[in-house]
Amino acid sequence: MKKNHILLTALGLGAIMSLQSCINDDDDDRSLLYQPTAIVTVCPETDGSFIMQLDDDTRLIPSNVKTSPYGNKEVRALVNYIEDDTQDATENLRYVRVNWIDSIRTKLPVPTLGELDEEHFGNDPLEIIQDWVTVAEDGYLTLRIRTLWGIVDTPHTISLIAGTNPDDPYELELRHDAHGDTDGAWGDALIAFNLNGLPRTDLNKEKITLRWNSFSGEKTAFFDIRMRPVNPMVNPLTVQYSGSVE
Repeated sequence: MKKNHILLTALGLGAIMSLQSCINDDDDDRSLLYQPTAIVTVCPETDGSFIMQLDDDTRLIPSNVKTSPYGNKEVRALVNYIEDDTQDATENLRYVRVNWIDSIRTKLPVPTLGELDEEHFGNDPLEIIQDWVTVAEDGYLTLRIRTLWGIVDTPHTISLIAGTNPDDPYELELRHDAHGDTDGAWGDALIAFNLNGLPRTDLNKEKITLRWNSFSGEKTAFFDIRMRPVNPMVNPLTVQYSGSVE
């Protein structure tokens, strides 16, 4: 298999092997199994089970997987599932059968170091791809990024810097340190940031201003995001992640 920063559609293939019993053998179109159905937040419960937050309002309950593959870690993930029609669903609660699930590298923002940001976090260019996996929801900012990859097994470090504008805690800067791996082929990777620890208003809804250094100069994008209560069991710094980005 090629590295998963080259082929996003390959994400989750390892998880398929561990969840083969979940696969519907009657499905003739096997190619659909290799495509993610959704991007979710995997939220552990105190009894060892888990739910998947689909968006700001909708929760998915896996009926065929009882414990989270990530233990008590809360992570963003790609998932392939089918609706479980044997269970009663409501408007905001649905039961699903999981075919595979694959975590996305999930991190926290880090405080700015001022003039030392470039030295510590890098300033190598990258692009943010505008598609369905680039989304701000459930208190997370998830991004599909594109850059050049050449040196095998050299992870690129992606950091989200907070505090660059003291008047706006939701003005954030995305930094990329390629660790010298600045030539090669174009490739994509996914990265997610848990923003639920940032200051919030009574409405728990904020507008993010995101700045980054692209291959054509500085760019800015805006995202609306709704926050939610912080899960005290969450430790985003220790989640499982792709070997392509850190």
